[in-house]
Amino acid sequence: MTSTGARRQRGSGPLPARAAVMAAVGIAVIQVVGTRAAQHNQHGHQALDLLGYVLLLLGPAFLLFRTRWPVAVCVGTTAVAVAYLLVGYPYGPIFVSVVVGFVSAVLTGHRKAAWASVGGLYLAHLAASLATGKLAWAQELGMLAWLLLVVLAAEVIRTRIEQREQRRQVRAEREQRVADEQRLAIARELHDVLAHSISLINIQAGVALELLDGDPEQARTALTTIKQTSKEALGEVRQVLGTLRTPGRDAPRAPAPGLDRLGELVDQARAAGLAVTLRTQGAPRPLPQGVELAAFRIVQEALTNVIRHSSARTAEVEVTYDPSVLTLEVRDPGPVSATGGPRAGGSGSGLTGMRERVAALGGGVTAQPHGAGFRVRADLPLTTDASEEVR
Repeated sequence: MTSTGARRQRGSGPLPARAAVMAAVGIAVIQVVGTRAAQHNQHGHQALDLLGYVLLLLGPAFLLFRTRWPVAVCVGTTAVAVAYLLVGYPYGPIFVSVVVGFVSAVLTGHRKAAWASVGGLYLAHLAASLATGKLAWAQELGMLAWLLLVVLAAEVIRTRIEQREQRRQVRAEREQRVADEQRLAIARELHDVLAHSISLINIQAGVALELLDGDPEQARTALTTIKQTSKEALGEVRQVLGTLRTPGRDAPRAPAPGLDRLGELVDQARAAGLAVTLRTQGAPRPLPQGVELAAFRIVQEALTNVIRHSSARTAEVEVTYDPSVLTLEVRDPGPVSATGGPRAGGSGSGLTGMRERVAALGGGVTAQPHGAGFRVRADLPLTTDASEEVR
């Protein structure tokens, strides 16, 4: 909290704003002019004098501080009106200050204090009428109805403001939730793209360094692979970042990678020294884009983990098309490499992102040791709605 905010909470902030001053001046003019005009038609009341004018001006003066001390202002304006009535001055717009002070207290959450002030005003008016022998039940009922109308109006305004604030908070929370989900999705995309590509680049760079003097041609091949892999990674990163720079659904995007690009993953893995066998069971068919992208990223992450964490030089990828589910399985014979596991620099974000992707589609994933190696299996449901989306 800033020092200015702290001073305002203690009631020692800056002078009232110009709008508050103008409102107070306007109410003061209404009360003075309106009371002077109303007193001509009222007999038996004390004529306005210096004290009367002071009371008419004191209520609007209190209103200057209604944002900082709403309860004190509500009580103060009510006390001024009570004093005005007890002296016996003519009825008029003296109650404007009371209404404004009451509404300000209600809107700031001090409802009980506001109600007590209005109740005190009415009891004081009733006591003054009884003391002077001018009690008229029609007039009393009219004033009671008027006060109840003021209370009802203030409560309606308060309720509307609270509802609007609640809607604003719900909307803000929904927007924040959507933004968080988008950030997580982008983080997953960037992790999958960069982790896979940088792992391949790291391996090929090591090969190039070892063969640079003894086998320049093989080193050149490794450097060519590095160039191609980095180019593809940059293209996918630009595609992901493009969704941030271009708002709206119609943001220009290249097609998201899908199962038709599994061959590229196999070729990249082979370039890194991992012989991958790709098998497909069932009849391949077009799938929803979300399923295609998730399947591609799951296989990509699984192969990246084999390259980084396993000493195996072979791996198997199996894709099974069933009517209601797409099953992916990636296996390697292991064992874990001497530099694998935590020493390979993995943070676990890849497996977490994999589970998040599958969970978002309502499926399940298992990633666990399989003999001396490791196996990743993901089941992605193919709903009727998803199939209709493709068509």
